[in-house]
Formats: sequence, structure tokens, C-alpha cells
Amino acid sequence: MNKIEVKNLDLYYGEVQALYGVNMQIEEKEITAFIGPSGCGKSTLLKTLNRMNDLVEGCRITGEVLLENTDIYKDMDVYQLRKRVGMVFQKPNPFPMSIYDNIAYGPRTHGVRSRVALDEVVEDSLKKAALWDEVKDRLKKSALGLSGGQQQRLCIARALAVQPEVILMDEPTSALDPISTAKIEDLALELKNAYTIVMVTHNMQQATRISDKTGFFLMGKVVEYGTTEQVFSMPREKETENYITGRFG
Repeated sequence: MNKIEVKNLDLYYGEVQALYGVNMQIEEKEITAFIGPSGCGKSTLLKTLNRMNDLVEGCRITGEVLLENTDIYKDMDVYQLRKRVGMVFQKPNPFPMSIYDNIAYGPRTHGVRSRVALDEVVEDSLKKAALWDEVKDRLKKSALGLSGGQQQRLCIARALAVQPEVILMDEPTSALDPISTAKIEDLALELKNAYTIVMVTHNMQQATRISDKTGFFLMGKVVEYGTTEQVFSMPREKETENYITGRFG
């Protein structure tokens, strides 16, 4: 089933067009990877899926982005949208507060006040993010004391705490070492049983290891979109083949 559908999407920053005629269907409970050279529109499209581009001055969008057939730009409150569509950024960005308060932050803003309920959410989210065993004895300590890989898993736990349906990940492992990267990849594979994941990655091996579908972007256009196996083993477009065989990019 389609979780997200993008139809005829054009995006402009002032006079400059950054995305051209994007059409894409993102399946529920799959990992969809966006690949392509820097500055080709991958992160720009990712941010349109939960309206992060609303914060950019002069950003204008035409076309539609549907979340389960509801237009997120016309018929959905942005607050509600971001509860349903969470985001994890390239650099881990824990809040300068305790590990516990990082996770409880979202539920509290959505009105959860009960200590018992918050304790439950914190434990559950940290377990889902494969971090509970490492931090359960230091929940009151600052999240800034965690390693980079732990901080990124904390940010994933924080996104999970508000019970989203979709998790957007913008190059979530680019700042991490290989061991932390492997943990995040394993985690993504685990999470797709319950969530729809869309991930921007510069690492093509990562896309082949964990994604079900891959979109290849070039100059603001989706050149090719299909199953990861097809895109990497039998690309239909010459540009895709050139990129994945390392001829450019």
C-alpha cells in the first residue's frame, strides 16, 4: 500500500528551481533510499515530506504530497503532520538536557503528563532504538555525554517517542564510524516492520544493503525509481548506470 504519494512536484527557492516534476509512490513499511550526487535534490525532496521547507524563506512548491491520500500542504496541520512523519538529521542533534528528557520532550508537547506513561514511552523508545541497555542506568545524565553513534540512536528514539508512521532520515550515518553505521542500518531494518522509512544516503552500498526501493536523483529530477535490485543491477537509464559504476558523481 502507498504511504506517501508525490505528484508533479516542482519546488523553487526564489527564482531557482530545485525540483522538477517529481512523481513517486512510497510504499508502507519499506525502506526507500534516495541516492545521487550532492546538490541534486534528494534532501530537498525529503524535507518536503514533512514540510521542513516551510522554514526556508522564498520556498515555493507546486504539485501534491499525499500522506495516505491527504494533501499535507492543503489539508493537514503541520503540527499533526510532524507527529506522523518524524525526522532524523545528518548530524546527531540531541537537546542539551538529560537522556530521559530528550525522549520525553515530544510526548510532553503532545500533552502526556503522567510520569508512569512517560517512563513507559522512554523505555519503549530506547528499546526500539537499541539503546536501552547502554543508557538505562544513566537516564538523568546529559545526552551530550553519549558517543556520536549513541546520540544518533537517541535521536531516532526521540523521533519514535511520538509514535510516528513515517521516519525520514537525512544521511543518518554520514558522521558515524563503521560500527555505529552498522548499528543504525540494523536498526532501520528492524524498524521497517512497524514504520515506513525514507532515507537519503551518499553511500550506495548502504542503499543496496538495506533499502527496498531506490530513487536516483540528478539535477533536481528523479531519473530512475524502482526496486533497489533493479536500479543497481539493471538500471534503465544511462545516467543511473554511469553514477552507480562510478563514472561520475
